[in-house]
Amino acid sequence: MTAPALLAIDWGTTRFRAYLLDSAGTVLEHVASDDGIMAVKPGGFPAVLVIRCGMWLARHPDLPVIMAGMVGSRNGWVEATYRQTPATARDLADAMLAVDIGNGRMARIVPGLSTRDATGAPDVMRGEETLALGAGIENGIVILPGTHSKWVQITNGDITGFASFMTGEFYATLLGHTILGKLREEPDDPSGFDRGLAAAQRSGGLTHQAFAARTSVLLGDMSGHAVAPFLSGLLIGSEVDAGLGLAQTDGEIVLIAEGDIAAAYTRALAARGKRSCTLATEGCFTAGLARLLDASTSTIKA
Repeated sequence: MTAPALLAIDWGTTRFRAYLLDSAGTVLEHVASDDGIMAVKPGGFPAVLVIRCGMWLARHPDLPVIMAGMVGSRNGWVEATYRQTPATARDLADAMLAVDIGNGRMARIVPGLSTRDATGAPDVMRGEETLALGAGIENGIVILPGTHSKWVQITNGDITGFASFMTGEFYATLLGHTILGKLREEPDDPSGFDRGLAAAQRSGGLTHQAFAARTSVLLGDMSGHAVAPFLSGLLIGSEVDAGLGLAQTDGEIVLIAEGDIAAAYTRALAARGKRSCTLATEGCFTAGLARLLDASTSTIKA
């Protein structure tokens, strides 16, 4: 086994993941648990780190430790202040916040990013900046689908802006807490997705077209089996249309996603005449932290 070069930690709201990486960013060992920040009691972060990674810390006393994600939020270990865009990898590396993880040993927490759009409206992200850097593109858009999807603009290898969309949360809300969810029948009919993509381009706005899911069922134009896919297509289509309107799309379009969600966004982009490629989340995360380690202007030691 090659020598470890970095202990990379993805500490989110509900999950804890840690990776032992070599100098090429290859994963040598990894661990995962449900010790997300919401499950950690105040002051309990150092103990969780020792429980999950104590064997690595003891075995490699000089190994750099870098953490990213919600561990750096105000509900996490300590709040790492947002760094404004535009931001280079070196900017983010130099803005990492040092924390004592016991016995005088230090780890670094990657700060999130903040930005403002052309109207001055603010936006933030935390964790996605590491994934975007790990995508490894020079110019283009990195899309990170999810509860709060992110569209990240990359220019000359730097993060120059981004936009967030509450697509996943809206989908869950519409199905779980509105009359539209009562019309849903299972199993889902995937043909409803394309109907939703088409509806996203019709006039009247998102809320008007969402109501069409109800009227289409009531009037017999659509089966209840198509309701959930229709809403998915409508919301993802609306996001894609807005994202393409906000970002410069001359370069690559990279999706960091897997499974059904990756297929849905690929299909939505293709329906708008855009080609994309898909990268796995874990690979982008580890590549992103390895890049931040390389970009640091100061030596990061335990």
